[in-house]
Amino acid sequence: MTPPRLPAPKLIQEERRFQDLVQTLYSQPRLAVDTESNSLHAYKERVCLIQFSIPGNDFLVDPLSLPDIGQLDALFANPKIEKIFHGAEYDVMCLKRDFGFNFNNLFDTRVATRTLGRKRSGLRDVLAEEFAIQISKRYQRANWGKRPLPPALLDYARLDTHYLLPLRDHLVKALHTVGRWEEARETCEHLANVNAHENGFDPKGFWRISNTCKLTPKQIAILRELYLYRDAQARRLDRPPFKVLVDKTLLALAEASPKGLKALENMPGMTPGQIRRHGKGILAAIKRGSQAPIPRRPRHQPMDEIVRVRYETLRAWRKKVARERKVESDIILPREILFNIAQSAPHDSETLRKLMAPLDWRFKAYGQDILRVLRG
Repeated sequence: MTPPRLPAPKLIQEERRFQDLVQTLYSQPRLAVDTESNSLHAYKERVCLIQFSIPGNDFLVDPLSLPDIGQLDALFANPKIEKIFHGAEYDVMCLKRDFGFNFNNLFDTRVATRTLGRKRSGLRDVLAEEFAIQISKRYQRANWGKRPLPPALLDYARLDTHYLLPLRDHLVKALHTVGRWEEARETCEHLANVNAHENGFDPKGFWRISNTCKLTPKQIAILRELYLYRDAQARRLDRPPFKVLVDKTLLALAEASPKGLKALENMPGMTPGQIRRHGKGILAAIKRGSQAPIPRRPRHQPMDEIVRVRYETLRAWRKKVARERKVESDIILPREILFNIAQSAPHDSETLRKLMAPLDWRFKAYGQDILRVLRG
C-alpha cells in the first residue's frame, strides 16, 4: 500500500527555529537521520538537506539557508543518543567533509538487513517487506540545491527517515532472535570512523577513464588536455564534469584527434549544441595535447607475491563462510581488515586481535579460523 497521509514535515531555515530544533533533538534517546546532496547537479557536491525524524515529527534542516549548523556536531557525537540511518556510510562521509562532524552510537538499518542475510537491502524494498508500505524513489536524482524546494520534494525527503525508528525496532528484534545483534552493532560502530568523502579535482584522474590502455602515449597527452578543459568548463558552469563531456567522448576525441569543427560531427556525444558550446575549446585542447610532453603513467607498488597468496587464501575462506551464512562476503570481514591481516601475517591471537580491532565480535567468532588459514 502507499504511505498514509502524514502531517507536513517541518522545514528549518531560520536560526530561531534551528535552535528550538536542537533542543528538541537533544531530549530524544534516538533520532532517524538522512541527507540529500546535489552531486548530479553541481561541480562540487554538498549536503543540501538533513532530515531528522522523532516520534510524531519529521524535520528538514536546510544548511544552505542557515548561517551555521555546527551545534549538530555535539548531537551526532553524543554516545547517549542513538542515530539511525539507512546506508549510513555515504551520509557520514559527506557530513564529515562539509561540516567536520564526529559520530558516535550509529545504527544502520541497511547493515542490519544485510547481516540478517536479506538479499534486498534498499530502503524501498525493506519498508515493503517489513511494513507493506510502498515509497516512491522518483525524486532520487532531483536537484536538492535548488531553492525553494517544492512540497513534493520535501514530502519525498521526509519518507527517508519517517519509518526508520519502527524499522530499527523490528530489525533489532530479528537480530537478537538469530544471535547477530553484536555482529551488526560493531559494524555500525565501525561506520562512525569512515573518512570524509573526497570532493576535489584530481589532475591525474584521466588515467582512471576506461580503456586508456588502448591509447598511444601521444593520445594520452591529448586526453589529459581534454580532461583539464572539461574540468575548467565544469567549474565555470558549476556542473558535474560528466554533464559537460562524458568520458566516452573524451576518449574518442583523444583517439581520433580531429583537426576541424566539421570532423567533430562524427564524434560520439558531439551534438550540434556541444560543438557550438565546446568545439573551439576542444580543438585548442587537442592542439595543446599534441605538442605537450607525454604524461608518465602512475606506478602502483606491486603486491608482494606472498602477501597476494595470503590475501587470496583469506578471501576464499571469507567467501566460503559467507556462503554458509548466506550473506555477502564483506559482512564476514571488511576488505581492508582482510588485507591488513594478509600483509601482517599474525602468528598469535593477541596480534590478530589488534589488527581486527574494533571488530571484537568477529575476532571471537573467526579469529582461530583465520590463524589456521594463515598457518595452512
